[in-house]
Amino acid sequence: MFGNYLIGLREGLEASLVVCILVAYLVRTKRRDALGPIWTGIGVAVALALGFGFALEFGSQELTFEAQELLGGSLSIVAVCLVTWMVFWMRRTARHLRRELHGRLDEALRMGTGALVVTAFLAVGREGLETALFVWASVRASQDGTSAPLAGVLLGIGTAVLLGWLFYRGALRIDLARFFTWTGGMLVVVAAGVLAYGVHDLQEARFLGGLADKAFDISATIPPDSWYGTLLKGVFNFQPDPTVLQVTVWALYLIPTLAFFLAPVGSGPSGRDERVEGQKATDEKAGATADGGRDDDGAGADGERLRDGARRAGTAAGGDEG
Repeated sequence: MFGNYLIGLREGLEASLVVCILVAYLVRTKRRDALGPIWTGIGVAVALALGFGFALEFGSQELTFEAQELLGGSLSIVAVCLVTWMVFWMRRTARHLRRELHGRLDEALRMGTGALVVTAFLAVGREGLETALFVWASVRASQDGTSAPLAGVLLGIGTAVLLGWLFYRGALRIDLARFFTWTGGMLVVVAAGVLAYGVHDLQEARFLGGLADKAFDISATIPPDSWYGTLLKGVFNFQPDPTVLQVTVWALYLIPTLAFFLAPVGSGPSGRDERVEGQKATDEKAGATADGGRDDDGAGADGERLRDGARRAGTAAGGDEG
């Protein structure tokens, strides 16, 4: 349940922040007349995400077992790819997300009502579809048999909506960069479990081999129906008897992805470019100052040498006269 709560909280908060930025900008610029089209676009995006989730859940039940496993495994891998991309995208663009959305809104305001609806739909719809897909894959991977995974997702989304409203009202201020870093790192761990389970689905669909090659089997030590087995399953999608391919894919995804994600933001190519540009500007400024200082110091030094030379000449002349 915790893993699904984290998904609902993280993905829901991203969408809530987008909505808050759009609405707050229109209110601050006294364009309340544009709020109607914005809410229309948001409503259509939410309805589309819900419809997509229902289609995944009920549409897959009409398929054969192999087809269900093939669809589930394929979509789990797609969901992990999308979530990984979104986590890194938010990490990179969180600093200028507000400016980017404001620019889109300004352009949409000039184009009219339809453009406002489309802008809000695209801004929220991407989050909604990605969340619906990843939630479906995660709930499927949990194999809980109860409504707890879905309840965790809904509770996380509800918490995200409440936090978004508090942000908008100015009643809550937290370090969003740190929040997205920690929740993003935990989401990468959850995604690794979903990916491993997706590989297991593909093995059961006979699309991939190695279903009988178990990496280990600790079902006797950690029974799946025990409270701690259920906890590990809910948080990390832990499986006590994974295949060799599952463990390999899990490790190949988790270790490098988490290492790149937790690395300092400035360590990437964009960060290096920013540092190089900043260093160039600093060097140019320092160089200009140094040149000016050298000119002044050079003039002073030349004058001092001339005065020393004059004094020595005068002293020599006096000695000759003596």
